[in-house]
Amino acid sequence: MSAADEPRRLLLLRHGKSDWNADAESDHARPLTRRGEDAAEAVGRWITESSLEPDLVLSSTAVRARLTAEMARESGGWSCPLELVEELYDAPPDRLLEFCRALDPELRRPLLVGHQPAWGALASQLAGGGRVRFPTAALAVLRCDGPWPDLGAGRAELELLLPPKRLPRR
Repeated sequence: MSAADEPRRLLLLRHGKSDWNADAESDHARPLTRRGEDAAEAVGRWITESSLEPDLVLSSTAVRARLTAEMARESGGWSCPLELVEELYDAPPDRLLEFCRALDPELRRPLLVGHQPAWGALASQLAGGGRVRFPTAALAVLRCDGPWPDLGAGRAELELLLPPKRLPRR
């Protein structure tokens, strides 16, 4: 199967466990705990081992999301670009859907790193309903058979929701 024949997959990764006790000046500046760092590295390795390496990583600008994206990318050995996107920090699910519809049509597996409750709501909407419980460092893989502009309610299949406790650790 050529890359053009491969179905599109949208990967949604919630940031790793953040440190509420850190001396951060704002919510945006909260770092990861050691557990969050370990989970970010484990999910990066798992993505590569599962042949789901992204072709672009788009991350919220919040420190905990950026660190999750960087650590996953490094531990997975991905060569794709990583871009920080301010609107992924606090966007409601409808705005995130518009963001996804505007993705580059050449992308086959973009990975978006962000936050709850928006990630769970977006995954639920795309899969056509239900409630998606999205713990920290969880990965959702959504199969999207049409082009990105066609994304909408019920237009994707939730192939996988992988919580970090299911990931092998080193």
